[in-house]
Amino acid sequence: MRAYKYRIYPNTEQIILLAKTFGCTRFLYNRMLSDKIDYYERTKQTLNRTPAFYKQEFEWLKEVDSLALCNVQLHLNTAFRNFFRDKKVGFPKLKSRKRNKHSYTTNKVGKNIDLTATHIKLPKLGKVKVVKHRDAPSLDKLKSVTVSRTPAGRYYVAVLYDVNVEGKNVTPDTCIGLDFSMSKLFVDSEGKCVAYPKFYRRSELKLKRAQRTLARRREGSNRYRKQRYKIAVLHEKVKNQRKDFLHKLSTLTAKKYDMVCVEDLNMKAMSRSLNFGKSVHDNGWGIFLTFLSYKLEDRGKVLVKIDKWYPSSKTCSVCGKINKNLKLSDREYVCPCGNSMDRDINAAINIAGEGLKTYKAAGHAVTAQLCCAHESARLRSPHSKESA
Repeated sequence: MRAYKYRIYPNTEQIILLAKTFGCTRFLYNRMLSDKIDYYERTKQTLNRTPAFYKQEFEWLKEVDSLALCNVQLHLNTAFRNFFRDKKVGFPKLKSRKRNKHSYTTNKVGKNIDLTATHIKLPKLGKVKVVKHRDAPSLDKLKSVTVSRTPAGRYYVAVLYDVNVEGKNVTPDTCIGLDFSMSKLFVDSEGKCVAYPKFYRRSELKLKRAQRTLARRREGSNRYRKQRYKIAVLHEKVKNQRKDFLHKLSTLTAKKYDMVCVEDLNMKAMSRSLNFGKSVHDNGWGIFLTFLSYKLEDRGKVLVKIDKWYPSSKTCSVCGKINKNLKLSDREYVCPCGNSMDRDINAAINIAGEGLKTYKAAGHAVTAQLCCAHESARLRSPHSKESA
């Protein structure tokens, strides 16, 4: 299942109908959830009601797409299944009208959905102008469409297709290790450092001033809503800049290497410690790995995650000795064997080696050229004093 996301430009009438659909789906979700809870508290049994039951009481639900209401029931059932499967997911919650992002999902039945080069036909809405910036599979494989509205007032459609992807199994011939860097984005095992442009930090002053202005506005007034819109536009710009940069970087990495090795870091826990929250969220390392994972998979390549407790920074990449006294403030790794290099590059080389071992231990094959190349890079590092 693959989704292709496009931006749409609805007219005034379509915007009003979209707002009604967002409101109806939210109302139905909350009403069905409340009824389920009340019924279970009274009878200790599960209540099963369809959207058709609520249309009898609330006739205005008939104004919107019926398939959108059917998907509300499916989403609520999925939320309950996820909760009973893993309590950490949390019990389903009521949706707020003040929620920033609004969306609904509809399904393709017959010819109710049609996508052309300039327009997309949706149930109840009719033809909506669309910017089709990339080709999509055949309409026969189209399954559903999710319409969404961002806080900045922009509308998008995510078109879901059921496509047949031919399985590719590429025997890794090139490998690289990536070590996450807080001040940059990552340092690779070849000694290259990729710096992140820090889009949020650049816009932080504008956001600070805009939010300060919002604090002086009376909540609910027109000036308050206008100022909230300005802040939403700033945040959306930062988000789009970050995604654009990470998409391009992950595509280049996936094209160049057959195997990419990284540490399985807990970014959420890292953002809550040592006042690193803004830097961790601004870098978008987790988003980068998500992009890189599916792009490597599409090409038959592999992303290997090693244990986060592996001492990649404290282990010498030449002799394998562990320096337990290495501090976070020590930016240079010096080993008695004569190896001296930047600690991040040393860690990246170790991550590549450990990832290669993990991949081979799982029973996968790699080329002899890759093994020789990694061993040569480990013993003859261009960053060590011995080779200099």
